[in-house]
Amino acid sequence: MKPKTIKIDDIEYVQRDSEPEPSKSLNGLPYVIVRTQSAGVFAGYQKSRSGQEVILLNARRLWMWTGAASLSQLATDGTSSPSTCKFPCEVSSIELLQAIEILQVTEKAKNSIASVSIWKN
Repeated sequence: MKPKTIKIDDIEYVQRDSEPEPSKSLNGLPYVIVRTQSAGVFAGYQKSRSGQEVILLNARRLWMWTGAASLSQLATDGTSSPSTCKFPCEVSSIELLQAIEILQVTEKAKNSIASVSIWKN
Protein backbone atom coordinates (compact mmCIF):
# COMPACT_ATOMS: atom_id res chain seq x y z
CA MET A 1 0.00 0.00 0.00
CA LYS A 2 1.47 3.32 -1.08
CA PRO A 3 1.17 6.05 1.56
CA LYS A 4 -1.08 9.02 0.78
CA THR A 5 0.91 12.16 0.11
CA ILE A 6 0.20 15.84 -0.29
CA LYS A 7 2.45 18.36 -2.04
CA ILE A 8 2.83 21.91 -0.74
CA ASP A 9 5.32 24.32 -2.29
CA ASP A 10 7.11 21.45 -4.06
CA ILE A 11 7.56 19.53 -0.79
CA GLU A 12 5.85 16.14 -0.54
CA TYR A 13 4.40 15.19 2.83
CA VAL A 14 3.10 11.75 3.92
CA GLN A 15 -0.29 11.84 5.59
CA ARG A 16 0.04 10.40 9.10
CA ASP A 17 -3.06 8.19 8.85
CA SER A 18 -1.66 6.48 5.74
CA GLU A 19 1.50 5.13 7.38
CA PRO A 20 1.49 1.34 8.00
CA GLU A 21 0.68 0.35 11.57
CA PRO A 22 3.42 -1.45 13.52
CA SER A 23 2.75 -5.05 14.45
CA LYS A 24 1.08 -6.02 17.68
CA SER A 25 3.53 -6.45 20.50
CA LEU A 26 4.42 -9.31 22.83
CA ASN A 27 4.01 -7.95 26.36
CA GLY A 28 4.72 -4.48 24.99
CA LEU A 29 7.80 -5.54 22.99
CA PRO A 30 7.91 -4.43 19.34
CA TYR A 31 8.38 -6.95 16.52
CA VAL A 32 11.42 -5.92 14.48
CA ILE A 33 13.88 -7.04 11.83
CA VAL A 34 17.53 -6.65 12.83
CA ARG A 35 20.41 -6.70 10.35
CA THR A 36 23.80 -7.40 11.92
CA GLN A 37 27.31 -6.72 10.68
CA SER A 38 28.19 -10.39 10.17
CA ALA A 39 25.60 -12.76 11.70
CA GLY A 40 22.83 -12.04 9.22
CA VAL A 41 19.23 -10.88 9.54
CA PHE A 42 16.73 -11.80 12.27
CA ALA A 43 13.07 -11.09 13.03
CA GLY A 44 11.66 -11.17 16.54
CA TYR A 45 10.44 -9.23 19.56
CA GLN A 46 12.99 -6.66 20.71
CA LYS A 47 13.54 -7.19 24.44
CA SER A 48 16.40 -4.73 24.77
CA ARG A 49 19.06 -2.74 23.00
CA SER A 50 22.31 -1.37 24.34
CA GLY A 51 24.44 0.26 21.67
CA GLN A 52 24.82 -2.36 18.95
CA GLU A 53 23.73 -5.26 21.19
CA VAL A 54 20.11 -6.35 20.71
CA ILE A 55 18.23 -9.13 22.46
CA LEU A 56 15.32 -10.66 20.53
CA LEU A 57 12.70 -13.09 21.80
CA ASN A 58 10.89 -15.65 19.61
CA ALA A 59 13.38 -14.88 16.84
CA ARG A 60 13.88 -16.37 13.39
CA ARG A 61 16.93 -16.00 11.20
CA LEU A 62 15.87 -14.68 7.78
CA TRP A 63 18.45 -16.71 5.91
CA MET A 64 17.11 -16.23 2.38
CA TRP A 65 14.02 -14.46 1.10
CA THR A 66 12.31 -13.74 -2.18
CA GLY A 67 9.17 -11.76 -2.86
CA ALA A 68 10.54 -8.55 -1.32
CA ALA A 69 13.05 -6.23 -2.95
CA SER A 70 14.68 -5.17 0.33
CA LEU A 71 14.48 -5.50 4.10
CA SER A 72 12.41 -2.32 4.10
CA GLN A 73 9.80 -3.95 1.87
CA LEU A 74 9.98 -7.17 3.90
CA ALA A 75 9.32 -5.17 7.10
CA THR A 76 6.41 -3.31 5.53
CA ASP A 77 4.73 -5.82 3.18
CA GLY A 78 6.27 -9.18 4.04
CA THR A 79 7.10 -11.63 1.28
CA SER A 80 4.89 -12.29 -1.71
CA SER A 81 6.60 -15.68 -2.11
CA PRO A 82 6.73 -17.44 1.30
CA SER A 83 7.17 -20.89 -0.27
CA THR A 84 10.60 -19.96 -1.65
CA CYS A 85 12.00 -18.31 1.50
CA LYS A 86 14.38 -20.12 3.84
CA PHE A 87 13.71 -19.19 7.48
CA PRO A 88 14.89 -21.78 10.05
CA CYS A 89 13.03 -22.50 13.29
CA GLU A 90 12.35 -19.90 15.92
CA VAL A 91 14.62 -19.66 18.97
CA SER A 92 13.31 -18.45 22.33
CA SER A 93 16.04 -15.82 22.72
CA ILE A 94 19.10 -14.55 20.88
CA GLU A 95 21.66 -11.87 21.69
CA LEU A 96 22.81 -10.13 18.54
CA LEU A 97 26.08 -8.22 18.48
CA GLN A 98 26.92 -5.51 15.98
CA ALA A 99 23.36 -4.62 14.98
CA ILE A 100 23.54 -2.07 12.17
CA GLU A 101 19.85 -1.73 11.28
CA ILE A 102 16.58 -2.20 13.17
CA LEU A 103 13.29 -1.99 11.27
CA GLN A 104 9.81 -1.86 12.80
CA VAL A 105 7.61 -4.57 11.27
CA THR A 106 3.94 -4.15 10.35
CA GLU A 107 1.31 -6.68 11.38
CA LYS A 108 0.93 -7.70 7.72
CA ALA A 109 4.67 -8.37 7.40
CA LYS A 110 4.85 -10.21 10.75
CA ASN A 111 2.06 -12.55 9.63
CA SER A 112 3.85 -13.08 6.31
CA ILE A 113 7.13 -13.97 8.04
CA ALA A 114 5.26 -16.36 10.35
CA SER A 115 3.64 -18.04 7.33
CA VAL A 116 7.03 -19.17 5.98
CA SER A 117 7.49 -22.88 6.68
CA ILE A 118 10.44 -23.88 8.85
CA TRP A 119 13.40 -24.58 6.59
CA LYS A 120 15.40 -27.66 7.45
CA ASN A 121 18.37 -29.25 5.76
